[in-house]
Amino acid sequence: MSLAPFDRHGGNLAAVAARLGCRDTQLLDASASLVPFGPPWFVRRSLLGAGLTAPLRAYPDRAYAGLRRGLARLHGLEPEWLLPGNGAAELFTWAARDAAAAGVSVLAQPGFADYPRALACWDGAWRAQPLPLQVGSVAQPFPAPPAGEVLWLTNPHNPTGALWTRASLEPLLQRFALVIADEAFLPLVPGGEAQSLIPLLPTHPNLVVICSLTKLYGIAGLRLGYALGHPERLAQWASWRDPWPVNGLAAAVGERLLADPAAYRRWCGRVQRWTGREGAWLQRQLAQLPGITPLPSAANFLLIRAEHSLVPLRQALEQRHHILLRDCRSFEGLGENWLRIGYQSHRNNRRILRALRQELGRFSSDSALAEIRPGCSEPNTRSDVPG
Repeated sequence: MSLAPFDRHGGNLAAVAARLGCRDTQLLDASASLVPFGPPWFVRRSLLGAGLTAPLRAYPDRAYAGLRRGLARLHGLEPEWLLPGNGAAELFTWAARDAAAAGVSVLAQPGFADYPRALACWDGAWRAQPLPLQVGSVAQPFPAPPAGEVLWLTNPHNPTGALWTRASLEPLLQRFALVIADEAFLPLVPGGEAQSLIPLLPTHPNLVVICSLTKLYGIAGLRLGYALGHPERLAQWASWRDPWPVNGLAAAVGERLLADPAAYRRWCGRVQRWTGREGAWLQRQLAQLPGITPLPSAANFLLIRAEHSLVPLRQALEQRHHILLRDCRSFEGLGENWLRIGYQSHRNNRRILRALRQELGRFSSDSALAEIRPGCSEPNTRSDVPG
């Protein structure tokens, strides 16, 4: 069958709403993997009120001193070991510049398409490392990578949700000239911090860790990530990029979120309880549906696979139910037979299951999906999210 157009990254609500002729608030977006109950109330109050008007007037602090202090306090490092970015994606671009200069990169496949995108900016060479797809929901040893000068790691891995042990990753720091570890989802994983490579930074100048506040707090629109690495490397990155890559509003929100490390830890605990509870429940429910198989995941998303193309199913969910799942054709090594589901609130996870049950029933009875007619469906709701 021909491949229908799809959003390569997910989360493109404006484009989908325009295509369906509805409001973006009517869409349930499980194509992006964000916490469904963020950001905290004090940030929402500030954004909706007058609490953050000052950053709108002045240029941002080019050094982002306040934000770096908050991040440094959180991670037990000096501020010069941290560099805020316009989301993790911007920081991948500068990591890729270093990687391209160092030699051939090794990228795990299936993997996040933004890594080869960033390497292509600098004509960086890379080779694939095929990964096993069904590895379980607890921490696993990282498979031995092929030869190369640079290793890109994602922990937990995207899109499989595999969690790699620090013990299996640490020896790789001796083998590669540069290791780039993407830990954007790690704070959402129960017990995930124990596998972080951040404690190894002071003794390994060839290590860079890239993190994100976007996923943890549900603030994708603000674009706020940060890199941790040797100060000389991060100073070089800062000299390459635009003067104000992080806008003042995002920086101010980040400072407020990180002002109280105890509150940060409480938030992470809440998020990790949600990940563990909803993930285990959702996987059990999905395993009972005909024609699809969910893979175990340690992260706040999971893959489902089938013996046939799931493109019609994704389109039916989008057009008949206004539910968005992640098309996996942008992940090298997957394809039409795979979809990724980002966990939602319990009510919205139940909504996804009802829609899947209905559409998979059409598959089994008709051997093909019925004619798909766009139409407005029930609006997305967050009234039931945990407090």
